[in-house]
Amino acid sequence: MSRLPARIAEMAAIFMVGDGLVALVQPRRHVDLWKDDALGAEKTVAPFVDRPGRRRAYALLQIAAGLALAARQRP
Repeated sequence: MSRLPARIAEMAAIFMVGDGLVALVQPRRHVDLWKDDALGAEKTVAPFVDRPGRRRAYALLQIAAGLALAARQRP
């Protein structure tokens, strides 16, 4: 049986934790990076433009969700 779905889930968890950590520490820079010419990501980050507190709150949720997803993975 393929282990690919578990590996994809683990990679997604790592991305969520890492992206959340960067956004938690540098919310303005992180949003500015994605708000223009970002292949469609502009709409996703629009609620966070000039709202670093909102981005930090979302970052905490993102980190928690990533950790929860990682914890569910079994070797």
